[in-house]
Amino acid sequence: MRIFLAGIMQGSLTEAAVHQQDYREHLKQLLEAHLPEAEIYDPRADHTNSIEYDDATGREVFFRHNLFCREVDVLLAFLPEASMGTAIEMWEAHQHGAAVVTVSPMRHNWAVKFLSHALYATVDELETALQSGELRRQVEAIVGPPNH
Repeated sequence: MRIFLAGIMQGSLTEAAVHQQDYREHLKQLLEAHLPEAEIYDPRADHTNSIEYDDATGREVFFRHNLFCREVDVLLAFLPEASMGTAIEMWEAHQHGAAVVTVSPMRHNWAVKFLSHALYATVDELETALQSGELRRQVEAIVGPPNH
């Protein structure tokens, strides 16, 4: 099972800055504990200084990550607020058959609501779904059981 860890980076910030990214490690730990067979790709891991990239490098990384979302089994999106990049990643994953799992309080936002196969308001709700096996069942209903 290949999982793309999507989530807010720049969001609506108007300056050259990035939102706090500590959520990524916590989500990876939860996924590793409850879906140990998963291969987790975190686009931020190899691009911690992406805010400093020149336009050509930034463009290449942006489009490569969006294309990669077409090839994953699951996209886990963390959206405490709107993120245009994450919305594109969600769209690509959804359109190409991946299960889109979202952690966001924005349950009325159409992009969040209609692109998510599973929507949790908080990380705690996601953790409960992982612990109970609910999330695994939902994902497998969309993409099938993992290949062994």
